[in-house]
Amino acid sequence: MLAEKTIVITGVASGIGQRCAQIASEMGAKVFGIDVVKPETTIGTFIQGDLSSQAGVSSILEALPNNIDALCNVAGVSGTAGANITLAINFFGLKELSEGVALKMNAGGSIVNVASMAGYGWRENTERASGIANIAGFPDIDTVIKEFSIPEELGYPISKEVLLVWNKVASQQKQFKDKGIRINAVSPGPVETPILAQFRQVLGEEKASSDINKVGRAGTPEDIAPVIMFLCSDAAKWVNGNNISTDGGLEAATTVEKLHL
Repeated sequence: MLAEKTIVITGVASGIGQRCAQIASEMGAKVFGIDVVKPETTIGTFIQGDLSSQAGVSSILEALPNNIDALCNVAGVSGTAGANITLAINFFGLKELSEGVALKMNAGGSIVNVASMAGYGWRENTERASGIANIAGFPDIDTVIKEFSIPEELGYPISKEVLLVWNKVASQQKQFKDKGIRINAVSPGPVETPILAQFRQVLGEEKASSDINKVGRAGTPEDIAPVIMFLCSDAAKWVNGNNISTDGGLEAATTVEKLHL
């Protein structure tokens, strides 16, 4: 289902992004991998790039080809470096890359955003999340942090709340709809990747352990990457504006708790 497609994947140096690149290549896709660090093993064409600034995104876009079929926005940071860099990479860089790639994308293409169960609270924080999601371009992020009163320690969950709202908003925007580009998200819970220890620090050891215990184990890249690849494929051509909770049932368990069922 991916044969002869051109797929761009961010965060290919490790974890979920690396496994996505492996699967895409094994299924016959032409892979363009992006990361701030060079992977030990290169799959397809590697582009070293940084999503944390407009200049960095522009450089990546210049290096990418035309006739792209799918973009997998996997790259992200845990939040330990503060709200500014977290929002820059996890949302504003992702959004700018998506809008730029759409101009190089074939009709009927697919964009897949890796969100997170940490963004579960977007429904309770819709006003803030939608306000940030609708900011045009790559803004001065310190100004955004001040305007929306974003605490340093909440940069990660807020970045994912904003991403989940934008995921729906973008699926209905003219720049994507006119080309039939589908935009979807997957939301993992805790995943065994190199930055899991940082997530434990951000979310708190008790919260992270509780989430893992609810579903029996942490996820792995092998659990998440096939779902991303499905959304890139023609098998998902009627899936748009959705978020697939790829979390072993964590969202369901959390919802049941909140409903006191």
